[in-house]
Formats: sequence, structure tokens, C-alpha cells
Amino acid sequence: MSRLNVPSLDEVPAGAKGVLDNVGGQFGFVPNMFVTLASNPVVLDVVMALQGSLSRVLDAKTRHTIALAVSQANGCDYCLAVHSYVSSEFGGMSSEDIDLGRAGSSVDPKRAAVARFAQQVVESRGRVSDADLAAVRGAGYTDPQILAIVTVAVAAQLTNFINNVNQTDVDIPAASSVGTSG
Repeated sequence: MSRLNVPSLDEVPAGAKGVLDNVGGQFGFVPNMFVTLASNPVVLDVVMALQGSLSRVLDAKTRHTIALAVSQANGCDYCLAVHSYVSSEFGGMSSEDIDLGRAGSSVDPKRAAVARFAQQVVESRGRVSDADLAAVRGAGYTDPQILAIVTVAVAAQLTNFINNVNQTDVDIPAASSVGTSG
């Protein structure tokens, strides 16, 4: 059960209603995390702006892989559910690749390096080793891309921390297996 006071959709401040309508349009429902964030419209705006900006760095599967790896490292059940669902339903990732992302790997060797690096960023609190940097560079990532990887990892960590503090009720439908509908 959520530990923070979460408004009902009718109680959401007026400035946040439009954002929630957009989220609902994308998902087909408004996930609990966004309703929680809407209790503070400025925080909702920060998270949405960050997510919107980060949609322009790295490809979607790489961003999803980072979010899965970071959410697993932080033990965020809510974010794991959301990112598994989004990765499958909107990101075209297989169940195997989602599971590997959570484990810090991927079916794609380049994304596997990103997943390992993202987990190292979290576990070391950003104090990655020279070997960690060499590994992600060896997989073909440039320094500007490494900055993007760290930023995506920190954004995932932000929502992990919010949902872990709140113990947000998981309301995400189970992701369907690849090749099936709904």
C-alpha cells in the first residue's frame, strides 16, 4: 500500500490534469506513479521534462535496458513492472532481453555492456573504475554517449527512489510475451 498520500484523479491539481490525460492516452490508463507525482505538479513537470529530453539520447532499446538494469539494482518493483511492460509493449523487446536487462546484460553485446555499466554506476554511486569505462568504450560508446548513459541511469534512479519511498502499488498489467497480443 502506498505510504504517501496519493490524490484521486478527481483531486489532482488542475495544472497536472493535462499531463495525466496525456499519460493515460499513451498507456490506456494512468499508472499510479504518475498520479503520485501529480500531487506535486512541479515534481511531475520535472520528471516528465526529464523523460521527454532523454527520449532524444540513445536508442529506445538502450534506454529501456538501462532502466531495467538500474531498477533491478535498486530493487524497485514498481519500476521493474513499468519498464518491463513498456519494453515489451512499446519497445519491441523480447521477454528474454527484458530478463537479461534486469540481470545487467542483453541479447545485443553492445547493450549488454551498457546494462553492466549502468549497474556499476548505481552500485558504485558513480565511482566506476577505469576498467568499467574501458569496457563501455570497448563496446563502441563515445564519451558523449557515456554521459547520456549516466544521465538515463540517474533518471531511472530518481523514479526508483520515489517509488521505493512510496511503496507505490503496482498497477501495471503483465507484459505480453513477444508474438502475442494484449
